[in-house]
Amino acid sequence: MFHVVFYHPEIPGNTGNAIRMAAGSGAALHLIEPLGFSVDDAKLRRAGLDYHDRAALHVHPDLDAAWTALRPDRVFAFSSSATRSYETVSYRPGDVLMFGPESVGLPPELLEADYVTPLRIPMLPGNRSLNLANSAAIAVYEAWRQQGFAMP
Repeated sequence: MFHVVFYHPEIPGNTGNAIRMAAGSGAALHLIEPLGFSVDDAKLRRAGLDYHDRAALHVHPDLDAAWTALRPDRVFAFSSSATRSYETVSYRPGDVLMFGPESVGLPPELLEADYVTPLRIPMLPGNRSLNLANSAAIAVYEAWRQQGFAMP
């Protein structure tokens, strides 16, 4: 249905939580290397509980490999610096929802790429960012809600 891309994720617990979210929503989770952990990391497994076998998890060596595999029509990149809010988009199955590493977010050159639409999730002034797994869940569930929570 939807593809969630974590570009260079750093914290295994966030990715583990995203695995649970992907299993519960039918989204596919794509991790772009380098990762800040091993996919065999105990913290990743613990955070994902027993959902690993229910989630579509893909690890790509770089972003080009991910784009070759996904061939996306639309890529939405989430950033606290974006001006357009995430709920203004009419999402479609197959859309890519991309998130950057926890410590720095997506690089400017990615946010400015012609094929990317930057989006933000509103938050109160003075806050730097939201948790990565929470941000992905907000985006996926809005996209899925717009589809009437259709089963993949």
